[in-house]
Amino acid sequence: MENSKDLLTSARARYTQRQLAEQLNVTQRTVARWESGETPCPTMLAPALRELLGMPAQNGAHDFTFIDLFAGIGGIRQGFETHGGRCVFTSEWNDWAKKTYLANFPDEQDPDHHFVGDIQVHPATEVPDHDVLLGGFPCQPFSIAGVSKKNALGRAHGFEDATQGTLFFDVARIINEKRPAAFMLENVKNLKSHDKGKTFAVIMATLEEELGYEVHYRIINGKHFTPQHRERIIIVGFREPTDFSWDDLELPMHGPKLGSILHKTDGTEPFLEWDGDRFFDHENGEVLAKYTLTPKLWAYLQGYAEKHKAAGNGFGFGLAHADGTTRTLSARYYKDGSEILVSQEGMRPRRLTPRECARLMGFSDDYKIPVSDTQAYKQFGNSVVMPVMNEVARIMAPHVAKIKEKEVAVVKTA
Repeated sequence: MENSKDLLTSARARYTQRQLAEQLNVTQRTVARWESGETPCPTMLAPALRELLGMPAQNGAHDFTFIDLFAGIGGIRQGFETHGGRCVFTSEWNDWAKKTYLANFPDEQDPDHHFVGDIQVHPATEVPDHDVLLGGFPCQPFSIAGVSKKNALGRAHGFEDATQGTLFFDVARIINEKRPAAFMLENVKNLKSHDKGKTFAVIMATLEEELGYEVHYRIINGKHFTPQHRERIIIVGFREPTDFSWDDLELPMHGPKLGSILHKTDGTEPFLEWDGDRFFDHENGEVLAKYTLTPKLWAYLQGYAEKHKAAGNGFGFGLAHADGTTRTLSARYYKDGSEILVSQEGMRPRRLTPRECARLMGFSDDYKIPVSDTQAYKQFGNSVVMPVMNEVARIMAPHVAKIKEKEVAVVKTA
């Protein structure tokens, strides 16, 4: 299957840069950067490029359709599109996340794609048929931070959380109704141990015993692909028996360091039209001053850390260096940035910019950030490490293809 760069090369043999820019709704300069390799050609452009070339919408043995539940800003989707997936349905209730999602996946222009808000009120019968169900169902009811917060507020957590914990069962009812060839679910590592393992036992019993799927799960650390310690549990299931194995994962032994995603102050930081100088002053070659902590906030964080250190607690800020990795980026990063503060020689530390947060999650610089810094921090903190999704999709796709081939064979002999 051709990747987006190969398709771009083919398209340039037929169209000028200006013509391509007009067709793809980008600037001519953007097309030039893709062509030169200055910035990678987004995988999400592959369908549009195939259409320009008069190629079938799907092309390759592993092509499949999927739905994107609890879609957030599309990190899971982007990974599965890389390996031949075509999204036919998206559900995301948060309007700000939807704004970012549609800025990068303009599906409202696609009559075959459906975008809905709250999946809880959407009938499963109205979900389009699909080969793979994808869902990063909300993790707050199961995360360590989420459980602590709910306990402090005297609120229920896990499946007793009426607004978020039960969303897994919306996944289950759609699987039961549509019977996709496969599914992939993502959540926090703590899901496996939540409520002494009872929550996870219910999930596994639902998927294996009630729905009859072959289920595999594994905890994967995003640090193999980005400079961030971020452990997440990945649950995949297949409607038919397979020889799927997590041993097929290709996880780099040594992941990148923080310096690889930081804005470059040596004059090589690329100018992105969609960012402009919003995060980085290109004329002076420096990150905007607003991201450096104020003296008051820096003093507060140091005092807070000393207080808990004296009490024997591990709470405090996380100071990160260019040659290291970071703590897990969270949705609360917008508050003070304390879990990931970038060291600056001779200066107070600074927060990551939203563009750096995008890079930390594995998104390319072509990914647009159309919302405020506060919303962007929340969105990237809630998202997935996109290269992890890419790798999971790679090892799932051949097994999805085999199940689909078997379906075709049964239909032909019927």
